[in-house]
Amino acid sequence: MKVPSVYVAEPPAAYRIKPPIVVDCSVFGALLFDETLRETAAQLVAGRILHAPWLLDHEIANVADKKRRAGLPPALVDAGLTLYEEHEVNMHRTSPADALALAAAYSLSTYDAAYLALASQLRVPLVTFDHKLGKAAMRHLGSLE
Repeated sequence: MKVPSVYVAEPPAAYRIKPPIVVDCSVFGALLFDETLRETAAQLVAGRILHAPWLLDHEIANVADKKRRAGLPPALVDAGLTLYEEHEVNMHRTSPADALALAAAYSLSTYDAAYLALASQLRVPLVTFDHKLGKAAMRHLGSLE
């Protein structure tokens, strides 16, 4: 009886999986709506696999609405939303109980805590421009073993 061959094909190093991160709305907002930290945001997400809780879609819509109300021309608001749609973001459901617990532990909104909960669940870095969330992430994610 002939034994079947086993083939293991490995792509060159340039095609290996990109490192994952959880990215929050503050980073996407800067990137999409040409804020002062746009270049930094672009560098942070470049070459990464992006993850976020499902609420990111609604937070982006809220930022777009605020930009529109503040007088950003509709064409630029639409361009930002189009750019968002072009980004591949792996969306995840997060545990409301985990978000609530982290919100209480670090004095965060449950929205911000959802990003921290996801980063904790996936055991990947969280990227944010939000000072309070960033400090909480440094404490919480640094404590995971």
